Amino acid sequence: MTIADRWLLPDGMDEVLPPQASRMEELRRALLDLYYRWGYDQVMPPPVEFLDSLLTGTGTDLDLQTFKLTDQLTGRLMGVSADVTPQVARMDAHSMHHQGPARLCYCTNVLRAKADQHQGGRSPVQVGVELFGHAGLEADLEILRLALLSLKAAGAGELHLALGHIGIYRSLVQAAELEPDQERALFEALELKSPGALAQQIEAGVSDPTLAEMFRALGRLHGGPEVLDNARDALVGAPAAVTGALAQLEALYRGVAEEHPEVEFYFDLAELRGYQYHTGMMFAAFVPGYGQALAKGGRYDDTGRAFGRARPATGFSMDLKLLATLVQSEPACDGIWAPADGEGVAEAIASLRDAGHRVVQALPGQTTSPEAHRCSLRLVQVEGRWQTQALQGRGEPAERG
Repeated sequence: MTIADRWLLPDGMDEVLPPQASRMEELRRALLDLYYRWGYDQVMPPPVEFLDSLLTGTGTDLDLQTFKLTDQLTGRLMGVSADVTPQVARMDAHSMHHQGPARLCYCTNVLRAKADQHQGGRSPVQVGVELFGHAGLEADLEILRLALLSLKAAGAGELHLALGHIGIYRSLVQAAELEPDQERALFEALELKSPGALAQQIEAGVSDPTLAEMFRALGRLHGGPEVLDNARDALVGAPAAVTGALAQLEALYRGVAEEHPEVEFYFDLAELRGYQYHTGMMFAAFVPGYGQALAKGGRYDDTGRAFGRARPATGFSMDLKLLATLVQSEPACDGIWAPADGEGVAEAIASLRDAGHRVVQALPGQTTSPEAHRCSLRLVQVEGRWQTQALQGRGEPAERG
């Protein structure tokens, strides 16, 4: 290995340097404070768990994203967390004993085996919230509102919210009584958004002409809020669960639009992301200029069943690294440059730091300038007293020590 190769990072892995690291920490604090004000308690899941626990109820997608290793103490397979949500669901089901709704939030590193266009890099800092124990529309609406507030707190301006409901497709599939291979082929055709492939699979697998027409319509039902009106016409006679899902989407749209009229809405009733995981409404929030969703979430009821406690659940997650790029700002030049030595300088520095100031003390022989260390003030001794003055004679003395 050459010297030039030693600094290379694996594909999809990145390091966080100043000033982005400071921006991320500032944003982390702002978001966790926001969630605290909404009644969410912070949890810290472990970075590694036994594989059979970590992947319970999550489907194959998360399995493919999970790094596996063997625990040398037990010989059991473990997995590195690739998504915090299932871990928090386990904590609610097994480790906590809330009888009513539980609101939990988190911010932690995760590691993924590969990157894709939907998830970004392989080492995101995942931040999000989960609301357990309430199956009503009010919980979903709270999650949507909080997701939008999170993005605005991060500096997002123009927001686009994509809404869907996995229950529509799932109910139609159940009514059509498809074989597993037929359902899989139909699922893939809808995912590809291919009218030709969809028509072919409907003709091959759906014998009921009414349901066949509904599946055809499903592939066309995407666009603005008018999609909901079109869906009610196209899905007349569908199972009651479909009508209920459309009513939920309408209520969520009205509830969010009332508080956030500036948000652009997009509906896709054939959106099947997280089909093995989600059970109800799903959403993704986008900001122009970004090729992936900045916030993703939805309802995932009964994930805790495998841990002995099935609970309604809804929530969302974001990548803090990505959020921190929404606002490009230079770090504040607000430090105080202190000399390496001098009678009483240590006490003066300590006093300033105790008061909340950033003080950078020069090291003996140091030649870099105070500005290089983001300092706008200098600590000087005047008539036996230490005080701060603007560098290069700018302004009056800012503070006395």
